[in-house]
Amino acid sequence: MIGDPYADPAAIEQVLRNLRVWAVVGCSSNPIRPSHSVTGTLLRHGFEVLPVNPREREVYGLQAYPDLATAAEAANVEGRPIEVVDVFRRADLAGVHIDEAIAIGAKAVWLQLGVIDEAAAARAHEAGLLVVMDRCPAIELPRLRQNGSA
Repeated sequence: MIGDPYADPAAIEQVLRNLRVWAVVGCSSNPIRPSHSVTGTLLRHGFEVLPVNPREREVYGLQAYPDLATAAEAANVEGRPIEVVDVFRRADLAGVHIDEAIAIGAKAVWLQLGVIDEAAAARAHEAGLLVVMDRCPAIELPRLRQNGSA
């Protein structure tokens, strides 16, 4: 493939069309934070969201989890395993969450705009996960609809 392998339109479309349960790592209840607005966009588009942030109790009325392992455990008990781990953390912290995503059996990782960790993305890809990096689902969802793909 020519171009950025972690911005592949086919992978972006596959994640947004087929994977419905998202854990948003770094999710905030503060409405000025990008993670808050992106979570709202995901919810409005019918995605199920599990906020992950040790400093939050709830976001959009949803229980927040202190870490990804706890969120995954709760999701599995309810029969809705996490499919996508969306990372709103500094790039130097993203790799830990990608490794956690691999460990919980997620199908994809999505690193937000400016969150770039090539080595961690490669680990996820090698583990069989779809990887989207340096993109935002709140930007990509309207593009899919505009192109008639979603």
